[in-house]
Amino acid sequence: MSRPPNASDHEEQKLKLLVVDDDDLVVASLRRILPSNWTMLAVPDLQQVGASPNPADACAAALVDMHLSPSTQAEGLEVLRTLHRLKPQMELIAMSGDLRRELMEQCLKAGATRFLAKPIGRDELQITLEKIEALLQLRPGPQQSGVRWIGDGPASQKLQREIAALRGETAPVLIEGPSGSGKEVVAQLLHAQERRQDPTRPWVAVNLGALPDSVFESEFFGHIKGAFTGADRDKVGLAESAQGGDLFLDEVEALPATQQAKLLRFLESGEVRRVGSAQSVKVSARIIAATNRSLEEMVRQGEFREDLYFRLSGHRLRLPQLTQRLEDLPALAEHFLSLERPRYNKSFAADALEALTRHNWPGHTRELRRICEQLALISPLPLIRAEDVAMVLPQTRARSHADPATQAAPDLSLGLTALLERVEAQAIRSALAQTQDVDKAAELLGISRSSIYKKMKDYSIGAP
Repeated sequence: MSRPPNASDHEEQKLKLLVVDDDDLVVASLRRILPSNWTMLAVPDLQQVGASPNPADACAAALVDMHLSPSTQAEGLEVLRTLHRLKPQMELIAMSGDLRRELMEQCLKAGATRFLAKPIGRDELQITLEKIEALLQLRPGPQQSGVRWIGDGPASQKLQREIAALRGETAPVLIEGPSGSGKEVVAQLLHAQERRQDPTRPWVAVNLGALPDSVFESEFFGHIKGAFTGADRDKVGLAESAQGGDLFLDEVEALPATQQAKLLRFLESGEVRRVGSAQSVKVSARIIAATNRSLEEMVRQGEFREDLYFRLSGHRLRLPQLTQRLEDLPALAEHFLSLERPRYNKSFAADALEALTRHNWPGHTRELRRICEQLALISPLPLIRAEDVAMVLPQTRARSHADPATQAAPDLSLGLTALLERVEAQAIRSALAQTQDVDKAAELLGISRSSIYKKMKDYSIGAP
């Protein structure tokens, strides 16, 4: 027979905040304004922090006062260093009434991720702890389900902090990164951390690169019955469907100039008018846009509206390339291989993972997933070895051993645009030569089928 839950059970479900402050009035004030889903443990000094058992062990975050005695010395800096050494994953917040820039920067160097000025108000504390909750939910763990970001290297930790900082924000978010780097995953994480507060929050995703120009207005804004030939019923558009939620615009760089103006008008007014209707509908939805090109460069070249770019980039997230977070590659490879385990029960040998890190990964995580699928299929043993990796990645080489002196210098007189076009054309030719299939080449390069056909036409590249 199970026993009924008691107060201690409820307490265990709460997140714990360690407060290091010798002022009883400050501690009492913080305890009074602490959000209901947090509980607080207060200690007065560094000796208590270093005690055994360490009170920090069960705490998700710490709020540390910089001055723990009447002296002018900032003893809290040493507390931050101690906590950062003992609990590197703990979120450390410095607090003080001393707002000298030098002290605040010392706090960041000692391990704090933010600095709060005393006295701390209820709203400020709540928002700060909400961002910490969001970060904790993004970090990998056995309890985590649904979409998640794989990896815990420095670049991934930085990205997770940036995502968590956007919890509760309503301004548009622009996600920038090469094809295959995980932009849609990041967009879904942004949505998921809001959906925890509102389980009914809508999520609407549209790939603008795959949306024909002729049907954009009808699909995006909707239409009424009889608006045009074939409109036999009213249709709610994608923008209106996202009411109260998130509207994800993938490949926003592919939007033609005529449709850019219509999207800008929607962002500025927040209103949708269905095709054929005289009535407008107010829509409140957060816009999350993703691009694999530099919109700033497109604006300079006249390919993208500057005013639309400014509207979309209320917040910007720049995703790292896979080669910029090689610390995450083993975890990513194991994750992708685990997706194949229902069919192939295989694992990686250490030399196989090391061989994977020597590849240049032009297709980023999307290419890594495809390679893991191939390795699961071709490996003759339950253990995937470096020899198996060499079979699917014969071009693998160590980037760090490349000699810059042997690389031909580009002809700078051609100009940046022409040089980039030359590199892009060569990449498409190489992908076609390797795959002998246009669709597979597009997948390898991390671009859409329509995009590769357009670029092949632009560069006069024939199909294999």
